[in-house]
Amino acid sequence: MKIVHQNLRKGELKIKLENLDDLWYLSQIIDRGDFVRGKTLRKIKVGEAERKQAVEKRAVTLAIEVEKVEFHKTSNILRLLGKITEAPEDVPIGSHHTFNLEINSVILIIKEKWLNYQLEKIREASITKIPKILICILDRENVLFAKLERYGYKLLSEFEGEVAKKDVETKGIGSFYSEIIKKLKEYDDRYNFDSIIIASPAFWKEELLKELKDEDLKKKIVQATCSSADENAIKEVIKRPEVEQVLKQERYAKETKLVEELLVQIAKDKLAAYGIKEIELAAQAGAVDKLLVTDKLIQKHRQEDSYEKLDSIMRLVEQMKGSVTIITSEHEGGKKLDGLGGIGAILRYRIS
Repeated sequence: MKIVHQNLRKGELKIKLENLDDLWYLSQIIDRGDFVRGKTLRKIKVGEAERKQAVEKRAVTLAIEVEKVEFHKTSNILRLLGKITEAPEDVPIGSHHTFNLEINSVILIIKEKWLNYQLEKIREASITKIPKILICILDRENVLFAKLERYGYKLLSEFEGEVAKKDVETKGIGSFYSEIIKKLKEYDDRYNFDSIIIASPAFWKEELLKELKDEDLKKKIVQATCSSADENAIKEVIKRPEVEQVLKQERYAKETKLVEELLVQIAKDKLAAYGIKEIELAAQAGAVDKLLVTDKLIQKHRQEDSYEKLDSIMRLVEQMKGSVTIITSEHEGGKKLDGLGGIGAILRYRIS
């Protein structure tokens, strides 16, 4: 994400979206009631009103007051829906419009007040290099390839090899390994990965590496162990100690650590609170030191048109000098926090 212009005294921040992760970040930052201005495509009627008018799409500059935020990971689009507040003469003010934001989109966001955690998200997205990591899971007959992303992972492909069963003479396993290595090279050429994690049950990863002759590719490889060769193994591998060093720069590693810190306090029945009602009381008492909220809970409240209450709690925590961290629901730490209702707090002191 590139910051093009910034005037926080006026609540203005203009940004350019540079990758898919930027779309995810922005989906957590833009709230209902914010104003967004930028170039967009709009259907406009042309021709005289007395006659049948044609409709054509034009590129126009509009501003809307945001009513709804939708992030579609499958289509790589962030949609902002709202009422038009500024527009050319041939576009009616007050009508509805949807901004479809993609990579390379440039927009101006205007908020009444930017919260510290929102600015931190923008700063993080603008300066953090995201490690590019390929995960390859295999066993005797199956292989999966996944690309690690900030909000989880993207499954790139999977296939089965025609490998002979026990005691049947064939060269199938060698051919299978050749196909895997070919795919590894193909993905590395396409994405230029920083690291490639090869994981398998038993010894299959070691057998694959015996067949790999590309020394440059070998330098990127980290081995890990998993209990199966299906999609669940991807989640398992992400948590393995073998890959901790590779993932330490990833945002979700920090998020998971915060969730574990919360869970320790809950287990000790000490400085912790969870659930909206309990958190609200703690925030009103100024007792919240670190507030953790999952993006899944934020989206749920937005969809149910009840986000104002959650937003007011986050604002109150910041007013009381606490920190707010948005936790991604797609990693293990986020799932654990969702199990507690999607919101938890590490407290400065216990409250009755």
